[in-house]
This record gives sequence, C-alpha cells and structure tokens, in this order.
Amino acid sequence: MKTYDAYLFDMDGTLVKSEPLKGKALALACLDFEVNIDYFLYKKVMGKSWHIVTEYIFHHTGINPKLTEFNLSFKKHYERLLNEQLDVNLGVRRYLAYLHQNGNKCALVTSSKYWAVELILNRLQLQHFFEVIVTQENVQRHKPDPEAYLFALSRLGVSATNAIIFEDSHAGVLAATASGCDVVGFRHDFNHNNNFSSVKKVITDFSEMI
Repeated sequence: MKTYDAYLFDMDGTLVKSEPLKGKALALACLDFEVNIDYFLYKKVMGKSWHIVTEYIFHHTGINPKLTEFNLSFKKHYERLLNEQLDVNLGVRRYLAYLHQNGNKCALVTSSKYWAVELILNRLQLQHFFEVIVTQENVQRHKPDPEAYLFALSRLGVSATNAIIFEDSHAGVLAATASGCDVVGFRHDFNHNNNFSSVKKVITDFSEMI
C-alpha cells in the first residue's frame, strides 16, 4: 500500500482487545438489575453509539433503568475489567512504533468517552503515539457519521486523500469511508458478523502493514 500523510485508528477492538470486555461489563451491569444475559449479545451493536447500544440491551432484556444509574454500574465493571484483562491486538505496538520512527502523523478516533480513552492509553502506555485524540465528547454525531474522522483530519491538517483509517466495525467502516479516506479493516474474534466488503484490505495482525 502507498505511504500516507496520516494514519487514523479506531480504539476499541481495533487497537485494543476491549470489545469483549465491554460486552462482559454490559452483562454484569444487567445482572445488577437482576437480568442475566450472554455478553455476546453486544456483538449485534458493537461499534455503534452508546445510545443505540443501551437501547438495544434494554429492549432485549426488558429492563428500564435510569440511564445514569446503568452507566454508573457499567463503568464500575468496565474499569475493573480494563485494569485486569486489557491488552493490545497483534502487531499494534510494532506498527505504531514503526510509524512513529518514520515521522508519520497518527490520530486516535473513538466513540468512547474520555475517561475510558485515558485509562486505556495510560495503562498500555500508548498515548505518546498520537498527535490528535478525538473522543465522544468532541463531536455531536457519532459513527457511522464521519464527523469524528473529519474533525481529526482537520486538526491534523491532512486531506482525506492522503490519510488511511483502521476500523473493526461496520459502523466504523461506514464513517471512515464517508470521510473519503482509504480504509483497512481489522478482523478479530468478536467482529465476524461485521461487513468489510468496502475496505481496501483486511488484516488480523498490524505487522502485515509493515
């Protein structure tokens, strides 16, 4: 593949193995409200906005808690799981170090809240790789809308034709494609039902990009 001026990365599922942990935290939060679910239920809405995720979970479980209360329960479980079990995906450290050594601009573009991004990047010591970080709080419209990627490109000062995006969900791929950038899909155990037909390449290890 050609060399780009900027490399933009989704976080959850793409760089780090957090999507199964998010599913487990959702299941544990539901258990706090006395409903037992399979955490694989989250696979159906992985990568979509938190509003869609919680609506889907509430609909399929029949619970109707205050969102603020459910979010506090989810955060408690998710923080613990991130601290205990989180790791990077294959080849991530090697590829980010390779880009960094070659002076390439990198951005992290995620639908997650800032607290989760800060926890993940600090715990895995990845923050120094990114010139720009875009979180849920920075945009009004979330993936599959391209706003977050367009905002990152603007802050980097790079055009879409000179940037590439790495994504692991169908919603993320739609957002990345709509931004005008080339897109690479990252395949993992938790996202096999996601459509990657529009991407330039599908990888399972970031070392494939070197």
